[in-house]
Amino acid sequence: MNTLVQTHNSLLKHKKGTIRRELADEIDWSHRLIAIKGSRGVGKTTFLLDYIREHHANDKNCLYINLNNLFFTEKGLVPFVDEFYKRGGKILLLDQIHKYPEWAKGLRTCYEEYPDLKIIFTGSSILRIKTNEDLKGYASVYYLNGLSFREFLNYESGNSFPRYTLEELLTNHESIVEEILGKVRPLAYFNDYLRFGYYPCYQDEKSFIDNLLKMINLILEFDITYLNQIELKYLSKLKKLLYIISCNVPFQPNVSKLANDVETSRATIMNYLRYLKNARLIRLLNSSESYKDASKKPNKVYLHNTNLLYAIAPENVNESNLRETFFYNQVGPDRNISSTDRGHFLVNDKYNFEITGSDDSSESKFRTEDFFIAADMIERGEGNKIPLWLFGFLY
Repeated sequence: MNTLVQTHNSLLKHKKGTIRRELADEIDWSHRLIAIKGSRGVGKTTFLLDYIREHHANDKNCLYINLNNLFFTEKGLVPFVDEFYKRGGKILLLDQIHKYPEWAKGLRTCYEEYPDLKIIFTGSSILRIKTNEDLKGYASVYYLNGLSFREFLNYESGNSFPRYTLEELLTNHESIVEEILGKVRPLAYFNDYLRFGYYPCYQDEKSFIDNLLKMINLILEFDITYLNQIELKYLSKLKKLLYIISCNVPFQPNVSKLANDVETSRATIMNYLRYLKNARLIRLLNSSESYKDASKKPNKVYLHNTNLLYAIAPENVNESNLRETFFYNQVGPDRNISSTDRGHFLVNDKYNFEITGSDDSSESKFRTEDFFIAADMIERGEGNKIPLWLFGFLY
């Protein structure tokens, strides 16, 4: 216990320049069991430590621990929590809960046996929490995404631009853009964001790609294989599939061809696609009719964000790929996105979007009140033509 307390204090003292995440303002911290889900690299550990610094900096009844610590292989989570509670502990922050066997049962036991103890825990994006039989109805679940373009721009330029709803952008984009341009030129930062701005660890730019590749391998080798109980002998097939996808996105997958290339079955390919999606390495674009049906073949496959494209398949970096991936990534959180015959994306079953370059003349195509152009490399838009970068202000 004393060693864990020393680690807690050491982590709080050695603060690097971090980017404050606004998810902290959206969480109802009064709940007793709070889950923060997210993929590797989005800053879950930093998020917990920043929360402690902001609200419980000198609180000896608050403790951060990482379940990756070998101590818990012998001590066990529940006995540790019992000791912490008896010493007066009130707030426990458990990082990487998925590293602990039977984590859900352990959390449920702690929730029931220590009614005035608050537990905040982080876990992989792959974890099932809302539908977990032990935690269903008990844990409040929140998702920490990578940095939006807005968050990146705020940090890099020293501004504090607010986020906007999709409806606000569609109806007021011209006035919103003028307010932003009065303080900064967003396009001066846009290409940097596409290359390395989604993950907060970009601040170490020189080693960013190497670190990102290591993180991708950890996702494949541990998060996906371990949490989905895949035998390690199949890991090479999973890696090969991700590489093939990265070299061809965005594309309409031929599941039979993928199965042949990876030397596995069609059913396994469909499972692997779902695993990669849940790990937030890829995005699957379905029709509006099959949006929630995981058994249906996706209409298109994208990488989850543009940073992954530069890391895994830089030879497949091109303007149209970057544009579409950026839009899907920035608009995707909390919105339904599906394929459409009227452009590239249908958002919330209502708005059709065509993603274009600055000199594309398609603004007259399908011109209706539910059709919009997201145009790259323009500062200002007009009417139904909106700057692509502005869609990075939705979260």
